[in-house]
Amino acid sequence: MAKYKMFLVMVLSSMTRRKARLFITLLAVAIGATIISGMITVYQEVPAQMGRAFRAYGANLLLLPAGERENLTEDELKKAQTALSGYEIVGAAPFLYDNLAVNKQSVIVGGTDFTELKKVSPYWQIEGDYPEDRKKEILLGAEFAQKLGVKLGQTVTLSAGEGKRMANYTVCGIVRTGGKEEQLAYVALPNLQQLTEHPGAISLAQLSIVADGEKLDAVTGLITRQAPEIAPQPVKQIAHAEGTVLGKLQALVFLVTVVVLVLTLICVSTTMMAVVTERRKEIGLKKALGADNRDIILEFLGNGCLLGAFGGIIGAGLGFLFAQSVSLHVFGRGIEFSPLIAVVSLVMSIIITGLASLVPVRIATQVDPAIVLRGE
Repeated sequence: MAKYKMFLVMVLSSMTRRKARLFITLLAVAIGATIISGMITVYQEVPAQMGRAFRAYGANLLLLPAGERENLTEDELKKAQTALSGYEIVGAAPFLYDNLAVNKQSVIVGGTDFTELKKVSPYWQIEGDYPEDRKKEILLGAEFAQKLGVKLGQTVTLSAGEGKRMANYTVCGIVRTGGKEEQLAYVALPNLQQLTEHPGAISLAQLSIVADGEKLDAVTGLITRQAPEIAPQPVKQIAHAEGTVLGKLQALVFLVTVVVLVLTLICVSTTMMAVVTERRKEIGLKKALGADNRDIILEFLGNGCLLGAFGGIIGAGLGFLFAQSVSLHVFGRGIEFSPLIAVVSLVMSIIITGLASLVPVRIATQVDPAIVLRGE
């Protein structure tokens, strides 16, 4: 016990006698550990954060009726959502489509839950407002509204065909998306179900779920097993784009982390070599008094690893603050502190400083006491 205590005192005293060198080395290790800890946190959080960001571009999963069935039921949609309770579902918008007439102009009308639609398709640009549930209000696509020659606040007649049900609806909004939605019209789902006499029926459901790549494939497999009456279909364009961007971002983060590790290694190694050069006479004297190479190696490695531990502790805390700042400013969401990442950052800092000390230690063991003590 006394031997280890003496070893610790010797290492600490050698560090404190050279405060400038100590500060430079500690600063380099702390900065490296900060970047490493922050980048590992960002690397871990990027898929989830980017997955949430991509949800602004629309649904990434469609739920369609399996087999020859024309429609799903609302109960089946709820069953699928229950099966996905372990996943983060941003929104689930049901749709019922039918070919109706608006002011005797044939058009595909979609009935949906507009509360969920806002979550699934936040990119829709609405002039006016969305229809309210149970109110006789209709949302027209910009292209169809222009063709019909109607404006906000006007009343149109919605009918299911000759001699079938019809009702007057107020145009509460006009939607622009740059897509096919501009050619359609939309009303509240219960209104369309009542008008077409299809209670509880839906044609499909659009899901916006925080999942990409393999995780999205796992979601489709889970739905297929637990709800065989539903045929899940990933939206390939969004899923592929999301996977590509995430892969590139993670590769960039990994590359930056490797560069920081190498720079930290070089900085610590250079500083330790300067320390060895300054202490050549001291090392020679210790060898002359009986110290062997093992003692010299342990002292310098202990010096380096202790600096790595201190720098790692500082860097783990600063790294979390760095990652938190990046997440808040880029994604608008905070992140939770991960003790595992802090431990990994600490261990990596110790390993890096230990590796950086290998070359200086090799130089220290080659010091010839006779030559050094003669002043050569």
